[in-house]
Amino acid sequence: MTEQHPETVPGIRDRAQFGLCAGLALLGAYVLFDASRISDVSSSNDPVGPKPMPILLGVLLIVVAVFYAVDVARGGRGEAEEGEDIDLSTSVDWRTIGLLIGAFALNAVLIEPLGWVISGALLFAGSAFALGNRHHIRGLAIGVALSLITFYAFAVGLGVNLPAGILQGIL
Repeated sequence: MTEQHPETVPGIRDRAQFGLCAGLALLGAYVLFDASRISDVSSSNDPVGPKPMPILLGVLLIVVAVFYAVDVARGGRGEAEEGEDIDLSTSVDWRTIGLLIGAFALNAVLIEPLGWVISGALLFAGSAFALGNRHHIRGLAIGVALSLITFYAFAVGLGVNLPAGILQGIL
């Protein structure tokens, strides 16, 4: 006779899930407590202030915890993970990981002197190369386009100025 785990036997509840419910409820209570300590700061630009968002988040965490606890109490349980569509017998592709780390490190070193547009283009093109792209000119062109789009999206849309570097007067 085989031994069955409690989560596979009908009618037996998984008590560990109640611990997760309690953790969610405690997190929600902490968020509400922390939100209560925020001073009411409002302005003409923001009449609501910073307080409502964490209050909403705390209440939603508690509501999710309650619904989850009710589901677990009724015997609900998630399906077992079937795993990802990967072959676990293969080794790690250290070359790809190394190339990606190199692209990010190069970006970190070059972002101040060269600016985001150039370092971002190299980051995007280098990441594409590391992940298998062998169309170097197209990868670099797409990298330039993406870095220009993100540069202006941050500047115009968010009001955050990314470093322009050597292209300071041009951009």
